[in-house]
Amino acid sequence: MTDKVKQSGMNGRVTMREALIMLCALALWLLITSLCVGFRPEHGLLALLIAALFFACRPTRRLVVALLPFIVFGISYDWMNIVHNYEVNPVDIRGIYETEKQLFGITAADGSTLLTPNEYFALHRSVVMDFLGGVFYLCWVPLPIAFGLYMYFTGRVKPYLHFALVFLLVNFIGFAGYYIHPAAPPWYVAMHGFDFQLGIPGEVAGLGAFDDMTGLGIFHGLYGRNANVFAAVPSLHSAYTLVALIYAVRSRMKWWSVILAVVTVGIWFTAVYTSHHYLIDVMLGICCAFVGFLLFEQVFMRSKPFARFIDRYAAYVAPGRR
Repeated sequence: MTDKVKQSGMNGRVTMREALIMLCALALWLLITSLCVGFRPEHGLLALLIAALFFACRPTRRLVVALLPFIVFGISYDWMNIVHNYEVNPVDIRGIYETEKQLFGITAADGSTLLTPNEYFALHRSVVMDFLGGVFYLCWVPLPIAFGLYMYFTGRVKPYLHFALVFLLVNFIGFAGYYIHPAAPPWYVAMHGFDFQLGIPGEVAGLGAFDDMTGLGIFHGLYGRNANVFAAVPSLHSAYTLVALIYAVRSRMKWWSVILAVVTVGIWFTAVYTSHHYLIDVMLGICCAFVGFLLFEQVFMRSKPFARFIDRYAAYVAPGRR
């Protein structure tokens, strides 16, 4: 590295090495996405936003690097369209439905019919829960990101990085589950039975009630673009805010702990209430959160090279660093 480049880094300007790494990473992402997934306008807009923030000034550059775990999460989720999970393993449709009924079945009013919890709630709707369920489900990613940003900007840089990297790790564990055991959600059985059918679009299911009462159409927009409906096990909806809750409690952040606890339990209930997940899915999602947390804190962080990497990462992205 030349003295000129070193001096530019000290003055807060991006170094040649940093610029090359960022530009190559963005080019590689866009190339793979264009060839294997299909380029969409939002890909270009996101790339421009990342580049603009990275090259604008030192504080925004630190922020972009700090947010890399969430950026990688979004890219990896998109890249699951390269190879769909139903192309890797057979889809479980009837098996998980029958298992759910055996483990958690509820006897219907006639005294003889056994219903899954999803089927029971489909017969017992509540306007209050329709609304609250929509509110809870809208928090599944935005609230953990908001929590992470709060940690970052209030100086809890290392706890933030632990949280963000565990969030990413939990996603990787969950994505692996999608490929190991592809499974249909409860609404699929209710609408299409037990036959495997390709080309079925995403479905809002019980969340449609929130769209209807608010007129916002948020969930129709979100689920209408879901190209793979056979990614129900585990329920990562049930894991995301739980990971944030774990780190809120760990960092003694009282009000965040209360908010995240309420939303987390609300999401668990809503996942079943709206027929997006079985109780089995929710429980496995909870397991993913704890497995990711324990793996990171009790295994990875006990590795001295990894711990040193976290220290360097924290030092690089710290908001107050000169």
